[in-house]
Amino acid sequence: MKRNVLRGVMTEAIGTFFLVLTVGCVLFSKAALAPLAIGLALMIMVYAGGHISGGHYNPAVTLGVLIRSKISWQRAVAHWVAQVASAALATPVARYLIDPDRVRTLSPSVRATCIALLAEFLFTFALVHVMLNVATSSDHPHNGFYGLAIGLTVTAGAVAVGGVSGGAFNPAVAIGSAATGLFASAKIWI
Repeated sequence: MKRNVLRGVMTEAIGTFFLVLTVGCVLFSKAALAPLAIGLALMIMVYAGGHISGGHYNPAVTLGVLIRSKISWQRAVAHWVAQVASAALATPVARYLIDPDRVRTLSPSVRATCIALLAEFLFTFALVHVMLNVATSSDHPHNGFYGLAIGLTVTAGAVAVGGVSGGAFNPAVAIGSAATGLFASAKIWI
């Protein structure tokens, strides 16, 4: 049993690392196809590790799976620690790889903060909703589309509101992004 827990935690760490690394690299390089790259990275990691850990790579998703009683408290806490730790490691690596000249920190005004909060809530909700209904539902136990659906949900959200809120939809991404100045630390609660 301990081996399976460790394997799941390591899978969450690796998946979150590469998701947040991709976010950092595309944002630092100002890549035109950033939303697509981020959605594809998530999809790839979900397919690679979903069968091992559930492929959450996001503390909000882990919370949704915990509420649905598909994961224990102990495993959820272990996933959260792995997700946040790997996110904190990934963004400095992205900054080193890309070496941006100047980072534009996202720090919205009061009105824009309310809009960003709503945008983040709605698309985080959509992501958790999709994850729960395609990856933890017994209605379609042998589906092959769950990774695509999850990755495209993030892509759609990033295209739709990335310019408004930063398009994190993931506390681990927000923490990692704040660590390197992409998001203002004072606005991390959004």
